[in-house]
This record gives sequence, C-alpha cells and structure tokens, in this order.
Amino acid sequence: MTSAPGPVDQPQPAPGVVHTAPADGVLGGAAPDGPGFGGAGIGGFGPAGAVPGGSGPEGWPTTPPGGYAAPEPDRLTRFVLRLYERSPRWAVPLAAVGCVAVGMSYALLSNPTHADPDAAPSCLLKLTTGLDCPGCGGTRALWYVLHGDLPAAARHHFLFVFALPFLAYLFVAWAGSQAFGWRLPELRISSKVIGGFLAAWLAFSVLRNLPWAPFTSLYV
Repeated sequence: MTSAPGPVDQPQPAPGVVHTAPADGVLGGAAPDGPGFGGAGIGGFGPAGAVPGGSGPEGWPTTPPGGYAAPEPDRLTRFVLRLYERSPRWAVPLAAVGCVAVGMSYALLSNPTHADPDAAPSCLLKLTTGLDCPGCGGTRALWYVLHGDLPAAARHHFLFVFALPFLAYLFVAWAGSQAFGWRLPELRISSKVIGGFLAAWLAFSVLRNLPWAPFTSLYV
C-alpha cells in the first residue's frame, strides 16, 4: 500500500526560481511564445523574457507597450505654427531678404574701413587677446564687395569672398523656389566639401595670426 506523496516527497523548486501554478493548460506556468506573451513572436512586446511595460533584458530599451504620448505644444509654438500656416508662401523668403538687407545696410552705413586708429575693436577675441578671430575682416570685406573692390575685399577676408557666390546662389535658389516655384539647378555640396572648407577656414584663421611674412599680410 502506497501513500500519497507528502510535501517532503514533492520536487522542490531550485533556489531563485519562482514556482507558478499551471494556467490555461500550460504546465509549469511557462507561457508559450507568441503575441501577447513576452515571447519573440510576431506582435510580441520584445525578446523572450522581457516583461511588457517593465525592464527587459540588459541592453534592451524599456519602452512601455503603449509608447509615449506626444507632448502638447505650448502657446507660443501654436501661435508660430498658425502664423506659418496662414502666411503666404513668399513671407519667409521676404523676411530672409530683409535680414540680408539689414546686414548690408549696416556695413554701408557704419563704413568699418574708416574706423579711428585708437578705436576699440568690436571683436571680443581681438579686444582681449589681439588675435584675429575666424570672422575678423568679414564686415570690411562685405563693404568692399558692395563697392566693387574685390582685391581689397579678399585682402580682408579671402574665404568670405570665395564663399560669397555660392552662398548667394543657394539663397536665390531657395528663395525663388519658396516664393515663385523656381526650379534652378541644384547645387550639391557633399559633406567632404564642407569638411574641406571648414579645415581651410581653420588653417586660414591660424595662419593670419602668425607674426612672420607673408602671413602678416593677412592680419587685419
């Protein structure tokens, strides 16, 4: 005659393993892989072993099942969006043209080429260290360009004069496309070209501050 196994005779779970009761006919409490069970099935919430809405395996993002709700825009953002949607297509290019016109007017009216010899420079780097910053001479170069004196403009900032035609074409192509629907040939500038230009600008900024000829001719 055999007796029913008691608590001592039943197999004990291993240390650290939580014993769960069978559910829906699945022995041992193990959920099958598939949608909605934390397995790696189609429509599941992540890899096997991940808990929906909780922390998954190490290295996996802990994103809640429903995702994150988009934040509501504030009052200023809503105002700007409404203003942009209701404004005509030429409004933004016209505002950009206005900004460019203000910069040109400042260069023409201030006449930076006739500053007093003892006047303090407006550049903070030059005021504190005496060195030319990467943009020093740009306003004077613009003044000379507006007066048609390209050699003098290049003397004050060569890279500005070199990049000015490309910047002007990009601006005209963008403004014409936005305001009038123009389709000018696209000027494609690769990341390598941009990187090369920035490297040349950095080298120019260093060389113009060297105290030896012929680099002293670049100092403004």
